[in-house]
Amino acid sequence: MSDTKIELERKLSSLLENSRVNTEIAQKLFDIETQILTCTTSQALLDQLLSSIKDKFNLTGIYLLLAEPTPISYLLSGNMQSSWHQQNSKNIAIEQLQKIHPERKPFLTNELDVLRSILPKSLTAQAQSAALLPLVIEDKLFGSLLFTDNDKQRFQPNLGTLHLEQLAVKVSLCLSNALIREQLEYMAHYDRLTGVANRRLMEVSINEELIRQRRYNVPFSLLFIDCNKFKQINDTYGHDCGDKVLTYVATQLKELIRENDKCFRYLGDEFVITLASQTYQEALLACKRLTEFFKNNPMPYQNTYLPITISCGASASDGIKTMEELLKQADEQLYLRKKAEVINEDI
Repeated sequence: MSDTKIELERKLSSLLENSRVNTEIAQKLFDIETQILTCTTSQALLDQLLSSIKDKFNLTGIYLLLAEPTPISYLLSGNMQSSWHQQNSKNIAIEQLQKIHPERKPFLTNELDVLRSILPKSLTAQAQSAALLPLVIEDKLFGSLLFTDNDKQRFQPNLGTLHLEQLAVKVSLCLSNALIREQLEYMAHYDRLTGVANRRLMEVSINEELIRQRRYNVPFSLLFIDCNKFKQINDTYGHDCGDKVLTYVATQLKELIRENDKCFRYLGDEFVITLASQTYQEALLACKRLTEFFKNNPMPYQNTYLPITISCGASASDGIKTMEELLKQADEQLYLRKKAEVINEDI
Protein backbone atom coordinates (compact mmCIF):
# COMPACT_ATOMS: atom_id res chain seq x y z
CA MET A 1 0.00 0.00 0.00
CA SER A 2 1.45 3.36 -1.03
CA ASP A 3 2.23 6.08 1.51
CA THR A 4 -0.31 8.37 -0.19
CA LYS A 5 -3.10 5.84 0.23
CA ILE A 6 -2.16 5.21 3.86
CA GLU A 7 -2.20 8.94 4.53
CA LEU A 8 -5.62 9.33 2.87
CA GLU A 9 -7.04 6.48 4.93
CA ARG A 10 -5.58 8.01 8.08
CA LYS A 11 -7.18 11.37 7.31
CA LEU A 12 -10.48 9.70 6.44
CA SER A 13 -10.42 7.73 9.69
CA SER A 14 -9.65 10.91 11.62
CA LEU A 15 -12.52 12.75 9.92
CA LEU A 16 -14.92 9.91 10.68
CA GLU A 17 -13.82 9.83 14.31
CA ASN A 18 -14.21 13.61 14.62
CA SER A 19 -17.63 13.36 13.03
CA ARG A 20 -18.64 10.63 15.47
CA VAL A 21 -17.41 12.66 18.44
CA ASN A 22 -19.17 15.78 17.19
CA THR A 23 -22.39 13.83 16.69
CA GLU A 24 -22.19 12.50 20.25
CA ILE A 25 -21.55 15.99 21.62
CA ALA A 26 -24.41 17.42 19.57
CA GLN A 27 -26.74 14.71 20.89
CA LYS A 28 -25.71 15.40 24.48
CA LEU A 29 -26.28 19.13 24.00
CA PHE A 30 -29.68 18.42 22.46
CA ASP A 31 -30.62 16.22 25.43
CA ILE A 32 -29.55 18.95 27.87
CA GLU A 33 -31.46 21.60 25.93
CA THR A 34 -34.60 19.43 25.94
CA GLN A 35 -34.36 19.00 29.70
CA ILE A 36 -33.84 22.67 30.59
CA LEU A 37 -36.60 23.85 28.25
CA THR A 38 -39.11 22.18 30.58
CA CYS A 39 -37.90 24.21 33.60
CA THR A 40 -40.13 27.10 34.68
CA THR A 41 -37.87 28.78 37.27
CA SER A 42 -34.26 29.96 37.19
CA GLN A 43 -33.41 27.76 40.17
CA ALA A 44 -34.88 24.63 38.57
CA LEU A 45 -33.19 25.47 35.27
CA LEU A 46 -29.73 25.92 36.79
CA ASP A 47 -30.12 22.88 39.03
CA GLN A 48 -31.09 20.70 36.06
CA LEU A 49 -28.52 22.29 33.77
CA LEU A 50 -25.52 21.92 36.04
CA SER A 51 -26.30 18.35 37.06
CA SER A 52 -27.00 17.29 33.44
CA ILE A 53 -23.82 18.83 32.04
CA LYS A 54 -21.65 17.40 34.80
CA ASP A 55 -23.15 13.94 34.30
CA LYS A 56 -23.23 13.79 30.49
CA PHE A 57 -19.73 15.22 29.98
CA ASN A 58 -18.16 13.52 33.01
CA LEU A 59 -16.81 16.74 34.56
CA THR A 60 -15.17 16.90 37.98
CA GLY A 61 -16.75 20.27 38.75
CA ILE A 62 -19.23 22.83 37.47
CA TYR A 63 -20.06 26.25 38.91
CA LEU A 64 -21.79 29.50 38.12
CA LEU A 65 -19.89 32.78 38.32
CA LEU A 66 -22.03 35.92 38.51
CA ALA A 67 -20.97 39.51 37.84
CA GLU A 68 -21.02 41.90 40.78
CA PRO A 69 -22.60 44.38 40.56
CA THR A 70 -25.02 42.68 38.21
CA PRO A 71 -25.72 44.53 34.93
CA ILE A 72 -29.25 43.07 34.91
CA SER A 73 -31.55 45.07 37.18
CA TYR A 74 -33.89 42.21 38.09
CA LEU A 75 -31.22 39.53 38.40
CA LEU A 76 -30.65 38.28 41.94
CA SER A 77 -33.48 40.43 43.28
CA GLY A 78 -34.55 37.50 45.40
CA ASN A 79 -35.19 34.96 42.67
CA MET A 80 -31.62 33.72 42.74
CA GLN A 81 -30.76 34.13 46.40
CA SER A 82 -31.81 30.66 47.52
CA SER A 83 -29.53 28.34 49.49
CA TRP A 84 -29.03 26.33 46.29
CA HIS A 85 -27.57 29.32 44.48
CA GLN A 86 -25.41 30.24 47.45
CA GLN A 87 -23.84 26.77 47.31
CA ASN A 88 -23.40 26.57 43.53
CA SER A 89 -22.54 30.12 42.51
CA LYS A 90 -20.02 32.80 43.34
CA ASN A 91 -19.93 36.54 42.69
CA ILE A 92 -16.90 38.04 40.95
CA ALA A 93 -16.18 41.64 39.97
CA ILE A 94 -17.65 42.60 36.60
CA GLU A 95 -14.16 43.80 35.55
CA GLN A 96 -12.74 40.31 36.14
CA LEU A 97 -15.52 38.74 34.13
CA GLN A 98 -14.93 41.11 31.23
CA LYS A 99 -11.21 40.26 31.22
CA ILE A 100 -12.01 36.54 30.99
CA HIS A 101 -14.44 37.09 28.10
CA PRO A 102 -13.23 40.24 26.28
CA GLU A 103 -14.92 39.12 23.05
CA ARG A 104 -17.63 37.06 24.78
CA LYS A 105 -16.00 33.81 23.69
CA PRO A 106 -15.37 30.69 25.80
CA PHE A 107 -12.08 30.71 27.70
CA LEU A 108 -10.12 27.43 27.94
CA THR A 109 -6.98 26.89 29.99
CA ASN A 110 -4.88 24.19 31.65
CA GLU A 111 -2.81 26.76 33.52
CA LEU A 112 -5.14 27.29 36.46
CA ASP A 113 -2.94 29.75 38.31
CA VAL A 114 -4.60 32.51 36.27
CA LEU A 115 -7.95 31.48 37.80
CA ARG A 116 -6.95 30.80 41.41
CA SER A 117 -8.46 34.07 42.64
CA ILE A 118 -11.90 33.26 41.23
CA LEU A 119 -12.08 29.46 41.37
CA PRO A 120 -14.04 28.12 44.36
CA LYS A 121 -11.68 26.24 46.68
CA SER A 122 -13.89 23.18 46.46
CA LEU A 123 -12.98 22.86 42.77
CA THR A 124 -9.25 23.58 42.86
CA ALA A 125 -8.16 20.35 44.56
CA GLN A 126 -8.86 18.11 41.55
CA ALA A 127 -8.94 20.64 38.72
CA GLN A 128 -6.22 20.49 36.06
CA SER A 129 -8.03 22.33 33.27
CA ALA A 130 -11.05 24.60 33.00
CA ALA A 131 -13.49 26.07 30.52
CA LEU A 132 -15.56 29.20 31.10
CA LEU A 133 -18.63 29.96 28.99
CA PRO A 134 -19.90 33.58 28.80
CA LEU A 135 -23.56 34.09 29.70
CA VAL A 136 -25.31 37.06 28.10
CA ILE A 137 -28.78 38.52 28.72
CA GLU A 138 -30.10 41.69 27.05
CA ASP A 139 -26.73 41.97 25.28
CA LYS A 140 -25.01 42.26 28.68
CA LEU A 141 -22.38 39.89 30.03
CA PHE A 142 -23.71 38.87 33.45
CA GLY A 143 -22.00 35.58 34.27
CA SER A 144 -19.87 32.64 33.27
CA LEU A 145 -20.46 28.90 33.43
CA LEU A 146 -17.33 27.23 34.80
CA PHE A 147 -16.34 23.63 33.92
CA THR A 148 -13.33 21.92 35.52
CA ASP A 149 -11.68 18.56 34.87
CA ASN A 150 -8.83 16.56 36.40
CA ASP A 151 -7.44 15.87 32.89
CA LYS A 152 -4.91 18.57 31.97
CA GLN A 153 -5.60 18.02 28.26
CA ARG A 154 -9.40 18.24 28.54
CA PHE A 155 -9.63 22.01 28.04
CA GLN A 156 -6.53 23.07 26.13
CA PRO A 157 -6.45 26.68 24.86
CA ASN A 158 -6.07 25.54 21.23
CA LEU A 159 -9.23 23.39 21.19
CA GLY A 160 -12.25 24.37 19.13
CA THR A 161 -15.06 26.07 21.04
CA LEU A 162 -18.02 25.84 18.62
CA HIS A 163 -20.04 23.44 20.78
CA LEU A 164 -19.26 25.43 23.91
CA GLU A 165 -20.39 28.64 22.19
CA GLN A 166 -23.65 26.97 21.16
CA LEU A 167 -24.23 25.75 24.73
CA ALA A 168 -23.51 29.24 26.13
CA VAL A 169 -26.10 30.81 23.81
CA LYS A 170 -28.75 28.20 24.64
CA VAL A 171 -28.16 28.52 28.39
CA SER A 172 -28.36 32.32 28.18
CA LEU A 173 -31.63 32.20 26.23
CA CYS A 174 -33.27 29.66 28.54
CA LEU A 175 -32.14 31.47 31.69
CA SER A 176 -33.34 34.79 30.26
CA ASN A 177 -36.78 33.33 29.57
CA ALA A 178 -37.02 31.87 33.09
CA LEU A 179 -35.93 35.13 34.75
CA ILE A 180 -38.30 37.25 32.69
CA ARG A 181 -41.17 34.88 33.53
CA GLU A 182 -40.29 35.12 37.22
CA GLN A 183 -40.04 38.90 37.05
CA LEU A 184 -43.46 39.21 35.40
CA GLU A 185 -44.97 36.88 37.99
CA TYR A 186 -43.36 38.88 40.79
CA MET A 187 -44.64 42.18 39.40
CA ALA A 188 -48.14 40.72 39.10
CA HIS A 189 -48.25 39.69 42.76
CA TYR A 190 -45.93 41.99 44.72
CA ASP A 191 -45.72 45.71 45.34
CA ARG A 192 -42.55 47.00 43.75
CA LEU A 193 -41.95 49.76 46.34
CA THR A 194 -42.45 47.90 49.60
CA GLY A 195 -41.84 44.30 48.53
CA VAL A 196 -44.98 42.98 50.22
CA ALA A 197 -47.71 41.13 48.35
CA ASN A 198 -50.25 43.27 46.51
CA ARG A 199 -54.03 43.44 46.56
CA ARG A 200 -54.43 40.77 43.88
CA LEU A 201 -52.55 38.20 45.93
CA MET A 202 -54.39 39.38 49.05
CA GLU A 203 -57.75 38.49 47.50
CA VAL A 204 -56.51 35.01 46.60
CA SER A 205 -55.05 34.47 50.07
CA ILE A 206 -58.13 35.66 51.97
CA ASN A 207 -60.49 33.53 49.88
CA GLU A 208 -58.29 30.48 50.52
CA GLU A 209 -58.37 31.19 54.27
CA LEU A 210 -62.17 31.59 54.22
CA ILE A 211 -62.58 28.26 52.45
CA ARG A 212 -60.27 26.61 55.01
CA GLN A 213 -62.13 28.30 57.89
CA ARG A 214 -65.52 27.13 56.68
CA ARG A 215 -64.34 23.62 55.89
CA TYR A 216 -62.39 22.94 59.07
CA ASN A 217 -63.97 25.48 61.44
CA VAL A 218 -60.64 27.10 62.32
CA PRO A 219 -60.64 30.80 63.29
CA PHE A 220 -59.45 33.44 60.85
CA SER A 221 -58.97 37.18 61.39
CA LEU A 222 -57.53 40.10 59.53
CA LEU A 223 -56.19 43.57 60.32
CA PHE A 224 -56.68 46.77 58.34
CA ILE A 225 -53.85 49.28 58.87
CA ASP A 226 -53.02 52.77 57.68
CA CYS A 227 -50.29 55.28 58.41
CA ASN A 228 -51.32 58.28 60.48
CA LYS A 229 -50.80 61.75 58.97
CA PHE A 230 -49.26 60.26 55.82
CA LYS A 231 -50.39 63.17 53.61
CA GLN A 232 -48.84 65.58 56.09
CA ILE A 233 -45.55 63.66 55.90
CA ASN A 234 -45.61 63.84 52.10
CA ASP A 235 -46.40 67.57 52.13
CA THR A 236 -43.74 68.36 54.74
CA TYR A 237 -40.85 66.10 53.76
CA GLY A 238 -41.62 65.19 50.13
CA HIS A 239 -42.69 62.06 48.32
CA ASP A 240 -39.26 60.41 48.61
CA CYS A 241 -39.69 60.49 52.37
CA GLY A 242 -43.24 59.20 51.97
CA ASP A 243 -41.91 56.22 50.01
CA LYS A 244 -39.37 55.51 52.76
CA VAL A 245 -42.17 55.61 55.33
CA LEU A 246 -44.23 53.06 53.39
CA THR A 247 -41.20 50.80 52.98
CA TYR A 248 -40.34 51.14 56.68
CA VAL A 249 -43.89 50.30 57.78
CA ALA A 250 -44.13 47.32 55.41
CA THR A 251 -40.73 45.97 56.48
CA GLN A 252 -41.55 46.23 60.19
CA LEU A 253 -45.00 44.67 59.75
CA LYS A 254 -43.48 41.66 57.97
CA GLU A 255 -40.98 41.19 60.79
CA LEU A 256 -43.56 41.60 63.55
CA ILE A 257 -46.09 39.01 62.34
CA ARG A 258 -45.80 35.22 62.55
CA GLU A 259 -44.47 33.09 59.67
CA ASN A 260 -47.92 31.85 58.66
CA ASP A 261 -49.43 35.36 58.77
CA LYS A 262 -49.22 37.53 55.66
CA CYS A 263 -48.88 41.24 54.95
CA PHE A 264 -50.32 42.97 51.87
CA ARG A 265 -50.27 46.51 50.55
CA TYR A 266 -53.93 47.34 49.97
CA LEU A 267 -53.86 50.86 48.56
CA GLY A 268 -51.72 53.95 49.13
CA ASP A 269 -50.70 53.93 52.80
CA GLU A 270 -53.12 51.10 53.70
CA PHE A 271 -52.03 47.57 54.55
CA VAL A 272 -53.88 44.34 55.33
CA ILE A 273 -52.57 41.51 57.51
CA THR A 274 -54.18 38.08 57.54
CA LEU A 275 -53.98 36.14 60.82
CA ALA A 276 -54.36 32.43 60.23
CA SER A 277 -56.01 30.48 63.05
CA GLN A 278 -56.40 33.65 65.16
CA THR A 279 -59.58 34.68 66.99
CA TYR A 280 -60.98 38.21 67.17
CA GLN A 281 -59.55 38.71 70.66
CA GLU A 282 -56.14 37.60 69.46
CA ALA A 283 -56.47 40.00 66.51
CA LEU A 284 -57.16 42.88 68.90
CA LEU A 285 -54.02 41.99 70.85
CA ALA A 286 -52.08 42.01 67.58
CA CYS A 287 -53.48 45.49 66.83
CA LYS A 288 -52.26 46.75 70.19
CA ARG A 289 -48.82 45.18 69.79
CA LEU A 290 -48.30 46.66 66.31
CA THR A 291 -49.46 50.18 67.18
CA GLU A 292 -47.30 50.26 70.30
CA PHE A 293 -44.26 49.13 68.34
CA PHE A 294 -44.44 52.08 65.96
CA LYS A 295 -45.06 54.54 68.81
CA ASN A 296 -41.86 53.32 70.44
CA ASN A 297 -39.75 52.95 67.29
CA PRO A 298 -39.54 56.11 65.14
CA MET A 299 -38.05 55.79 61.65
CA PRO A 300 -34.37 56.75 61.16
CA TYR A 301 -34.33 59.60 58.65
CA GLN A 302 -31.55 62.04 57.67
CA ASN A 303 -29.52 61.71 60.87
CA THR A 304 -32.63 62.00 63.03
CA TYR A 305 -35.77 60.02 63.83
CA LEU A 306 -39.18 60.62 62.27
CA PRO A 307 -42.22 59.66 64.41
CA ILE A 308 -44.36 57.15 62.51
CA THR A 309 -47.61 55.82 63.94
CA ILE A 310 -50.34 53.57 62.56
CA SER A 311 -54.02 52.97 63.21
CA CYS A 312 -55.32 49.42 63.15
CA GLY A 313 -58.75 47.77 62.93
CA ALA A 314 -59.64 44.08 63.20
CA SER A 315 -62.34 41.70 62.04
CA ALA A 316 -62.89 37.95 62.35
CA SER A 317 -64.62 35.51 60.06
CA ASP A 318 -67.83 33.88 61.30
CA GLY A 319 -68.09 31.55 58.33
CA ILE A 320 -70.73 33.76 56.72
CA LYS A 321 -69.13 37.13 55.99
CA THR A 322 -67.50 37.65 52.60
CA MET A 323 -64.01 39.03 52.11
CA GLU A 324 -65.45 42.45 51.27
CA GLU A 325 -67.53 42.47 54.46
CA LEU A 326 -64.53 41.50 56.61
CA LEU A 327 -62.40 44.26 55.07
CA LYS A 328 -65.18 46.80 55.53
CA GLN A 329 -65.68 45.82 59.18
CA ALA A 330 -61.94 46.13 59.91
CA ASP A 331 -61.77 49.44 58.04
CA GLU A 332 -64.70 50.83 60.02
CA GLN A 333 -63.04 49.83 63.29
CA LEU A 334 -59.83 51.49 62.11
CA TYR A 335 -61.76 54.71 61.38
CA LEU A 336 -63.30 54.70 64.86
CA ARG A 337 -59.90 54.18 66.48
CA LYS A 338 -58.36 56.95 64.39
CA LYS A 339 -61.24 59.30 65.31
CA ALA A 340 -60.76 58.49 68.98
CA GLU A 341 -57.04 59.18 68.74
CA VAL A 342 -57.70 62.61 67.19
CA ILE A 343 -60.12 63.46 70.02
CA ASN A 344 -57.56 62.40 72.63
CA GLU A 345 -54.92 64.60 70.98
CA ASP A 346 -57.24 67.61 71.16
CA ILE A 347 -58.02 67.13 74.83
